[in-house]
Amino acid sequence: MVDGAWHRPRIGVAVLGSTGSIGRQALDVLAGAPERFSVMGLAAASDHATLQEQVVRFRPRVVAMADASAGQRLEVPLGVTLDTAPDALERISVRDDVDLVVIATSGIVSLRPVLAALAAGKIVATANKETLVCAGHLVMPLARELAGRVAARDPRDPFASPLCWVRPIDSEHSAIWQCLVGEDLADVQRLVLTASGGPFREWPADRLAAATARDALAHPTWSMGAKVTVDSATLMNKGLEIVEARWLYDVDYPRIDVVIHPQSLVHSLVEFVDGSLKAQLGRPDMRIPIQYALTAPRRRSGPAPRLGLVEGTEMTFQAPDETRFPALDIARSAGQRGPWATAALICADEVAVRRFLEGSLSFPGISAMVGEAVERFGAGEGEPDLAALSALEAEIGAWASGAAVDG
Repeated sequence: MVDGAWHRPRIGVAVLGSTGSIGRQALDVLAGAPERFSVMGLAAASDHATLQEQVVRFRPRVVAMADASAGQRLEVPLGVTLDTAPDALERISVRDDVDLVVIATSGIVSLRPVLAALAAGKIVATANKETLVCAGHLVMPLARELAGRVAARDPRDPFASPLCWVRPIDSEHSAIWQCLVGEDLADVQRLVLTASGGPFREWPADRLAAATARDALAHPTWSMGAKVTVDSATLMNKGLEIVEARWLYDVDYPRIDVVIHPQSLVHSLVEFVDGSLKAQLGRPDMRIPIQYALTAPRRRSGPAPRLGLVEGTEMTFQAPDETRFPALDIARSAGQRGPWATAALICADEVAVRRFLEGSLSFPGISAMVGEAVERFGAGEGEPDLAALSALEAEIGAWASGAAVDG
């Protein structure tokens, strides 16, 4: 897409991972603005039943399924193309009728369509951690190049910012993005990411060793997928967001902090050099950041419930306990070491969480395994390309699947 396409009456959207939680909510938001958006492409892994409903509802031009056998069970209407090829996500992402690609998939598999979309001049709205934690060094130069082309014509155009090309969907990063609108990054003192604290916020350290998957999945505020919910319980999700913040906002790690905010009403804050703070508040509803990622720099009326400030709303903040939750320090240290270490961080976390959910790893073992993986695999030279990242993922996956970790 050329940046001018954003001013067309309707924007073509592809949703990768459309059957997951973020994908479904993104489609709900898109359905509320049919005069503004057209769903051109949908992609899913294997949930053919949900994808079938979405195809009937939105009538995209193309549908992709990673599981070819599941794809054969789809009843594709006339005029809709089914694509089960290995590079289907990339092909959808660069279509001429697609202007914006929503990345609601997980894993390194998402990197190729992200890079392809940006190289083709498309906007990427991403909820995928791997996009920046593994490959911020590959993704953000493309976003800066696109922004630079716009800035050369009109530096006041919103698309002169890389954040209009790589748009965060996470509530925390959406909050920081919104707080930075109209501000000069030179005036930023620090970024403050908020965390709910998860279900174990008040658990003593000796009790955490016996935490079960059922305990970890009982999040007090948000309704999310299993992987993200466990990452919230370990605070690894906040560690990954620290790395993402470094790439998105070009702010050094010492200026990125985390605070525990159990009510999840303040989604993150920015502190400026004059001592003032800006925060973005709202009910814990992912449709707000999803919608902003789709419509920025403009806003439109949305379906999320409103936050009433005079209804006895309590807001408290506290420092995270990095002794009980070492994932924060592990992630920050990995970020300071570089992209090999952050790639090791997120690849190991994927396997560690899976093992915890299966019952073959303790809750403290998640952070212990990830920390060991960063030490073992995080010292590569230079910056890894896509092939190196894929090889690293396979190597860490083989090691972590059978590693005995004392945690």
